[in-house]
Amino acid sequence: MTDLKETASETAPPANPAPPEASGATMGASGLIAALTDEEGRLSALERRLAQSVLADVNYATNASITEIAARAGVSPPTVTRFCRRLGCASFSDFKVQLAKSAYVGLRYLKPESVTSTAAEVAEDIVTKAQNALFEMHRNLDLAVIERAAALLAGAGMIYAFGAGGNSSMIVNELQNRLFRLGARVSASNDHGMNLMLSAAAEPGTVVFGSSFTGRNAELVRCFQVLRDRGVPTIALTQSGSPVAEAADLVIAVDLPEGQNIFRASSTRYASLAVVDILANLVAYADRVRSARILRGIKEQLIRHRDGDDRQLLGD
Repeated sequence: MTDLKETASETAPPANPAPPEASGATMGASGLIAALTDEEGRLSALERRLAQSVLADVNYATNASITEIAARAGVSPPTVTRFCRRLGCASFSDFKVQLAKSAYVGLRYLKPESVTSTAAEVAEDIVTKAQNALFEMHRNLDLAVIERAAALLAGAGMIYAFGAGGNSSMIVNELQNRLFRLGARVSASNDHGMNLMLSAAAEPGTVVFGSSFTGRNAELVRCFQVLRDRGVPTIALTQSGSPVAEAADLVIAVDLPEGQNIFRASSTRYASLAVVDILANLVAYADRVRSARILRGIKEQLIRHRDGDDRQLLGD
């Protein structure tokens, strides 16, 4: 039997104004999740109960019938229908479609992992994840590809390093930082338009290194396609099997799980930085005399104008 309180709630007008997402076209998955979490307190008590039931098991709600969802929340099927429309969905079926898409938005952002909170716990978590990333990268590293990539970089007349976004921008800038001190002509670029123009203007003897953590950088893929047509070799530091990997001549694959903690920076950064260091070290060893001469000249200037001695770090 339908609860009398529920019946009253169904017939009475909503106590709170409808969420802004409810007007206009069908909302996206992220908008639906935001409406369900009701951070601004716009839902009625009955609607919050239904929303909490859905959020408690999104996978179940995605596959359940309207009757099953209603029964689990302790409401009637018509309540579920009205609830879906109130959230901005055209129907219950549309609600399920949008809910299914929420998995692509990332349900880990709905219920963030929060097992660490103290400085000691956070420090241990960060360091442990970095160690694990380095270990897994090393264990799965294709050394033959690394050697070929290092040989290409060592013999290049010009090296362009393309990367966009926070992490990949850092990686290609670090590649430039490591290689210029070995005498390489290298330039890092984080601008998509500039990358495309540099690709179109690349001359024989150029090598292009690209970084994409996801491997879904469509602009980098376009650059690699242009470079392939021009016969310019490309090296990708990315996920295996990705669009960027498919477009590159050489792929240094870094495939690491990220976990559920959205507040912790990607530990893949440490693995990627280690790959850059490995490549730079091999480039240095390719011509030890030249590398030592250039490094000595750089260090001499740092000692003369800043440090006063050679007891500081090797680099700057």
